[in-house]
Amino acid sequence: MTTAAPHGGGSLVNREVDAASRAEALGQCREMPALYVDPRAASDVELLATGALTPLEGFMHQRDYRAVLERMRLEDGALWTLPITLTVSRQHAGRLKEGRPVALVAEGGRPIGVLHLDERYAWDPREEARLVYGTEDPAHPGVAYLLGRGPVALGGRVDLIERPALPGFERYRLSPRETRARFHEVGWRTVVGFQTRNPIHRSHEYIQKCALELVDGLLIHPLVGETKSDDTPADVRLGCYEALVEHYFPRERVLLSVFPGAMRYAGPREAVFHALVRKNYGCTHFIVGRDAAGVGSYYASYAAHELLRSFSDGELGIEPLLFTETFYCRRCGTVASGRTCPHADGDRLVLSGSRVRELLRRGEALPGEFTRPEVSAVLTDWARGS
Repeated sequence: MTTAAPHGGGSLVNREVDAASRAEALGQCREMPALYVDPRAASDVELLATGALTPLEGFMHQRDYRAVLERMRLEDGALWTLPITLTVSRQHAGRLKEGRPVALVAEGGRPIGVLHLDERYAWDPREEARLVYGTEDPAHPGVAYLLGRGPVALGGRVDLIERPALPGFERYRLSPRETRARFHEVGWRTVVGFQTRNPIHRSHEYIQKCALELVDGLLIHPLVGETKSDDTPADVRLGCYEALVEHYFPRERVLLSVFPGAMRYAGPREAVFHALVRKNYGCTHFIVGRDAAGVGSYYASYAAHELLRSFSDGELGIEPLLFTETFYCRRCGTVASGRTCPHADGDRLVLSGSRVRELLRRGEALPGEFTRPEVSAVLTDWARGS
């Protein structure tokens, strides 16, 4: 069995209604007040109920929320870096009563779950932006999302009746219990997780293979929840991974699955969050590269590395593998980093998702130094079609 215990030291949270009880639960929802949730909140309900956000069982109460903002801890002292909240307008909050369940309704009008509401509290989006994102700039996508939310937060456990729709990704949609079961089946005791919202390029492949030298298996876990409108679509990114795994990785040592969560763009705090979540999926190690979970120039290149180093191994419960910037060195004839390559900047072609997107927007071919030809074909076909 994989050696990674769920975060918090207990068992994986399971608040997913079983198939035999689903029809009854949907019927009960008709008797409850309904609250419509956006795609990000819907994905949070799934993550909470399936155990991805263990030890959380629902949307945060005020004490946990304040502790996370101020200390990056839950009230009980467990490490946790991002608020997980559900917010509404004052008008909606006034129609809901503490102690009574609320039906959570996703796009399309179908109930996906129930909130067992036991607390309502005020929150300040600018304070959260400042403490979590390090900025109140509305141009930051995470801050922009906060500023558009209602002023009342709702706390309480959730039940998941039906997972939100995720068309095109169902065969890769595995819960933490399911990834752990897969690891057990193939005998992986050590597993490294990799997460990205960018198209795959040679730098990603390099650090994944470096990590795979150290462990039994690799979980490639691209995020397919909400991202910025100008990010490469999730189905295109997944197609790139399918091509890469098929042609350039030993299939018996890689599991490709999708992470249904939304991107927060919270830089260092989100990088730690991603590591804790992958621990719940069963990973013992997690890859953290340059500017992890960042956006624009809001965070220093290695701020995530510094934050991760500030916690003890016991607090994290997962080993971060910290990689510096990698590049293609023309003289070495391969991908390398400053730790392994002695050559000058003029010999180095820096690889990044931003650069790949720039070339695609201009209709230029992706050179082999940037990405594999099979991956380039997927991206070029998409760019031409869009």
